Amino acid sequence: MTEEHSLLTGSVPKKLASFAFPLLSANLLQSFYNVVDMLVVGQIVGDTGLAAIGNASKLCYIINSICIGMTMGGAVLIAQYKGADDKRGQAESFQMLALLSLVSSLLVTVVSLATYQPLFKMVNVPADAYPEACNYMKIFCCGTVFVFGYNAVCSVLKGLGDSKSPLYFVGVATIINIILDIVLVGPLGIGTAGAAYATITAQGISFVISLFYLKRHRIFLSMEDHRKFTLQWDKLIAIVKVGLPTAIQMVVVNTAYLLVTGMLNQFGTAVSAGSNVGLQINTFAGMPCWAIGQAVTAMVGQCMGAGQIDRARKVVKISLVMNVAVTFVVVISVQLFAEPLILLFGSTNPEAVNDGVYYLRVCCSINSLIYAIMYTLDSFAIGVGAANVAMINALLDAVIVRLIMSWFLAFSLNMGFIGIYYGQALSPILPAIVGLLYFINRKWERKTLLKNR
Repeated sequence: MTEEHSLLTGSVPKKLASFAFPLLSANLLQSFYNVVDMLVVGQIVGDTGLAAIGNASKLCYIINSICIGMTMGGAVLIAQYKGADDKRGQAESFQMLALLSLVSSLLVTVVSLATYQPLFKMVNVPADAYPEACNYMKIFCCGTVFVFGYNAVCSVLKGLGDSKSPLYFVGVATIINIILDIVLVGPLGIGTAGAAYATITAQGISFVISLFYLKRHRIFLSMEDHRKFTLQWDKLIAIVKVGLPTAIQMVVVNTAYLLVTGMLNQFGTAVSAGSNVGLQINTFAGMPCWAIGQAVTAMVGQCMGAGQIDRARKVVKISLVMNVAVTFVVVISVQLFAEPLILLFGSTNPEAVNDGVYYLRVCCSINSLIYAIMYTLDSFAIGVGAANVAMINALLDAVIVRLIMSWFLAFSLNMGFIGIYYGQALSPILPAIVGLLYFINRKWERKTLLKNR
């Protein structure tokens, strides 16, 4: 990593934008894994396939959340060592992250294979979509090690200030995924399972490419004494201290989406398919917000390691304005083209299309601006090393508001699935307030993951 990857100097808005743009591109491409699956399956298999992948994707998001969350701990620790200009600390942190990722991937694979069927039954996956959802999920679970490995490499590169290399990895994988999707689901007739094979193969290739990149550029391997593996408990604990709450945060949110999907499944296949497509579009709409948030985590992490508190504070303030402005433009675009976007996914059922459009009207609106504030502040807290704040906010968002409010509006007030939509829209308000209060309270300025600093 060269000085060009340092986030400690230069214009904050320019650094944020230049670091976030490759992340946005990578996020958009990576989300294509599931979206291309849905597009191809929707066109060839139909609404049953859409409902199957829509439900399976919720569990896939949970697995991805564990992978991203756990590896985020390594990214933050490495970012702080980068800010402190401690190369040995960076290398040892990478070793511990690699160990943690391997062990975690094995555990997640075993648990996910044992639980996906009971979970599908619990959330009432439509009977006609259940077999295909199970086929998709079984294949995806077997590729968890690739998901962990890829996210581990990309997380540390981001922590070092390199957001471009992960974009290249994802770009290659996306091309492979699209080609395999079309071939396996279409001409070879494997159906929904073919989409799962395409996704896992693409992620595996992306992981292998990222490993070759590390070896070729000798990242963390430039000094002989860094090549020998040694167990560093302090760094392992620091990674878990950030990674575990972050993983819990993301798992809670995605589990809430799974349970909300279970509520929506009670209203039939049309509602299930329409809302799942709406969620996919809303996921795309959130990509710029997430990219800016990832940039905030890396920049704040390096600032905290270097002791540049004023710059960290400036990063948060500027990113809040930037994130709300960008999200506003995205929301307007989605509202203007809601129906054509839903129709892209191949549904021919007018009821499913109408339900998907209504989902976007409610869930990709003013609430998205509040979500942008919440996510920026959560990303800041993770970069500081206070991932527990983001975890608490996830509980407020997902459990206290999203689940309880959705159930209350849908069933107690008899609003039906529309009440569930409104329950989701209200979810980011309380966490945004908590995040703002944490930022205003300046105790975070004395926080660091590094020892003896």
